[in-house]
Amino acid sequence: MPRQPYSTTSLSLLSGWLLLLGALTGLAPLSIDMYLPGFPAIEKSLLAQAGSAELTLASYFIGLAIGQLFYGPLSDRFGRRLPLMAGLVIYIAASIGCAFAGSIPELIIWRFLQALGGCAGMVVTLAIIRDRCSANDAARALSMLMLVMGLAPILAPLIGGWIVTTFDWRALFLTLAFAGSLGLLAVYFKLEETHDTGNEPPLVLSRVLRNYGRLMIDRSFIGYTLSGGLARAGMFAYIAGSPFVFIEYYEIPAQHYGWIFGINAAGLILFSQINAWRLKKHDATVLLSRALWLPGGIGLVLLGLSLTGHITLPLLLVGIFCFVSSIGYIGPNSSAATLATHGQQAGTASALMGSLQFGLATVAGGLVNVFHDGTTFPMAIVMAGCGIGAWLTHRLIVAPKQSARHMQY
Repeated sequence: MPRQPYSTTSLSLLSGWLLLLGALTGLAPLSIDMYLPGFPAIEKSLLAQAGSAELTLASYFIGLAIGQLFYGPLSDRFGRRLPLMAGLVIYIAASIGCAFAGSIPELIIWRFLQALGGCAGMVVTLAIIRDRCSANDAARALSMLMLVMGLAPILAPLIGGWIVTTFDWRALFLTLAFAGSLGLLAVYFKLEETHDTGNEPPLVLSRVLRNYGRLMIDRSFIGYTLSGGLARAGMFAYIAGSPFVFIEYYEIPAQHYGWIFGINAAGLILFSQINAWRLKKHDATVLLSRALWLPGGIGLVLLGLSLTGHITLPLLLVGIFCFVSSIGYIGPNSSAATLATHGQQAGTASALMGSLQFGLATVAGGLVNVFHDGTTFPMAIVMAGCGIGAWLTHRLIVAPKQSARHMQY
């Protein structure tokens, strides 16, 4: 039988369930962050042209976007544990495949499969939180997860840079396979089921499509999903473009690149914890609306500096730090607001939200590659566009409905 909802007092970093969910959610970002310092080494080893390693990142984003659509309905129908364990098995096998890839096309395929498995943790953990928490408590839990997950972007590039220089880029993926194996063991022995499937209808494709269709025309769901997703897409534009910008353009050693990545991740963690503290007195939707202007404004400043040729390394570092840190406010609040009214189908809603958001991330990362011109411009313009888009989406879709609701009272 599923456990009873967690009390608000159990929303502590010392809670075993929260630590485990943080580790599972962090597996997919870990698979991105750890191998970023290895881009130049991968291209050299596989005799590929400059920038081609970014395609393996794009294929990973596509896998995340597609895979989540499957795990949502499966977790609603069969519970949270079984789909999660199946995804981890796929992730482990694909990570080993990445380690033995002989060309960029092979690596692209294995990375796609790795994402199909790894995204299970993203969908199911969100559904578990929605199973057990109210909207504001869910936002607090997600903010705390960022503290646990934040270790991945801080430590992963540092570890990845060390592995690349000490061993070989292939060792990166064997390390990820080992991490996935630890996660599988933890789920099997420690994670309890939180979703009662006794009254769930049979899994029928037509019903699944209807459920997704209803969510797609739900104004609140789409508004919060797109506004949060566009802001995060700007962060993924930074992730996709930063290896070239810092390692190639500014000639920062690969082993030092991780420090830059880690500092930005620390800013995201700091702001997520401030957000968790403020959620004790403020509604998640209010905090979200107050923070959404930041990515667009910061992105415009970076774009202006890039176009005028005044984008020095210190200015770029400060701008990116502020942009990424703002996601600590936006991410947890937008996710909690998106899932607030979809408790009965938390898996399906979480899956569609994640799929749409990583679809946006895929486009953002792809645009950085398309616009590649050997400067900071591609990364800056995509970050600016995503930030402005996030603010406009909330302003045009979510804000009118909130105003109408207040007028009814």
